[in-house]
Amino acid sequence: VRDAASVFGEIMGADDRGIPQSILSKAEGIAVFPSMVRGGFIVGGMRGRGILSSRNNGEWSPPAFLTLTGGSFGLQIGGQAVDLILVINDRRGLENLVANQFKLGADVAVAAGPVGRDAQAATDLQLRAQILSYSRSRGLFAGVTVNGSSVRQDRDANQRFYGQPLETKQIVFGGG
Repeated sequence: VRDAASVFGEIMGADDRGIPQSILSKAEGIAVFPSMVRGGFIVGGMRGRGILSSRNNGEWSPPAFLTLTGGSFGLQIGGQAVDLILVINDRRGLENLVANQFKLGADVAVAAGPVGRDAQAATDLQLRAQILSYSRSRGLFAGVTVNGSSVRQDRDANQRFYGQPLETKQIVFGGG
């Protein structure tokens, strides 16, 4: 939780490279995956653990824990650590995300989010996407890939943090 909060604060503090306030003020949810690891040589993979919080009646929910995994195939080589933030724009996107298994690119459109003060000039694709992604990376990774990632609830982490077996939807929508 501390790592996710630190990554979010650092990205927001990056002057013209942070997530625009106009997008955050309308967000239904935010997921942060600090230090997601990605690597590959022809065949690649990625894995990360993060947290999700949703806006309910103007208040942010406690954190729910998630895992993000993916594979790829194509012309690629290298390895890197990536800090990833997903800004969920609508309730339907949030409901899809908290479902037991969710595939980015298959179940919902994800677009790279606009940055800076002039983000109002964002394209229709970005405005209509259910999820906007923001990331920063460390390391070297090059290539063109065909890939997909899935997001799942991390029941073990929820159990350890809350001391009881809570599902992601119970945490982010209440009723837990």
